[in-house]
Amino acid sequence: MSDLRELYQEMILDHSRNPRNRGVLEHATHRAEGRNPVCGDQVTVWVDVDDQGVIRKVTFDGKGCAISTASASLMTEALVGRTIEEARHLFDEVHGMLTGDPAGEQEAAASGREDLGKLEVLSGVKEFPMRVKCASLPWHTFLAALEGRDDPARTE
Repeated sequence: MSDLRELYQEMILDHSRNPRNRGVLEHATHRAEGRNPVCGDQVTVWVDVDDQGVIRKVTFDGKGCAISTASASLMTEALVGRTIEEARHLFDEVHGMLTGDPAGEQEAAASGREDLGKLEVLSGVKEFPMRVKCASLPWHTFLAALEGRDDPARTE
């Protein structure tokens, strides 16, 4: 088994069993819900953004598979301290990585690809196409929260 695959499995298990930043965020400035009706994953994401547009805290709650939970947990850690613009860019990077979208890859490269750090372990999801929606649901829900959408975010 490759080192990346082993790391992928360990990180997914760790973040799904011990999710970081799980729970309601009182006084959040943004909130959205997300659903994947195909597999039943449900997530709510709360975001607290300061007056300068910097993300102070992100939390989530819901029910879902190990990949969805781990992705949400990793996402909450990765977004804190970023501006909204940086967070949108990170969304594009992660979405391109998960989907293998050549357009997203080119756009990310043109705008200056960043080191994804721990998020790189989510690249293993590409090997399981049915799970890409599980991993991307928290990210789509985060984006819906920033955009103030009322309808639940979906991945289809």
